[in-house]
Amino acid sequence: MKSEKKDLTFEQAMSRLEEIVNLLEDGGAPLEETMKLYSEGAKLAAICSSKLKKAEQIVEKAQCIKSKLKEEDTDDC
Repeated sequence: MKSEKKDLTFEQAMSRLEEIVNLLEDGGAPLEETMKLYSEGAKLAAICSSKLKKAEQIVEKAQCIKSKLKEEDTDDC
């Protein structure tokens, strides 16, 4: 199951996280279920955050390369 979570796309993780938030906001789940949902949500939030950071790094590198190509020097990227 751990590898299944890591294999989720950003969109899949975010969708499930939104479902969990809605369930928690409704407040109808028993305490044990609420704790499980919260734990799952925290893991999904970490996955989303990690994927966003990776995407940000890719965009920053691409912008750096684009900028350096204008100067014909890509050593600092």
